[in-house]
Amino acid sequence: METCRSNAARRRVLTLLATAIAPIPMASFAGQPSSSIGVSFLKTYAAICLEGCVIVLACIIFSAFASAPPVLSDPSLAAATIVWNYVGEIIFNMMVLVGAVKMSDRLVRELMGLG
Repeated sequence: METCRSNAARRRVLTLLATAIAPIPMASFAGQPSSSIGVSFLKTYAAICLEGCVIVLACIIFSAFASAPPVLSDPSLAAATIVWNYVGEIIFNMMVLVGAVKMSDRLVRELMGLG
């Protein structure tokens, strides 16, 4: 099972590797027969960058939800009930964040048409 740290490290290495080898596929634009290599690389590189943007957006949305105070539907509830409602809300927000981070790869690949 992939942990959050290994997932982040994989994404960081993927971005750095794609940036490091960028001059090689970009040189393929010089000739007409090999220009498809450059186009394919640019699509893949844009997908990697967009994936990072989706993850950052998910983190911003999570921090906005997490910083908002919990909504009390009934102030006459017991303290334990209020705490459990808050814990349930935080767990739900965390599950949404993890789902967005894990799904960002597939979502961006479908958006960019990379299969």
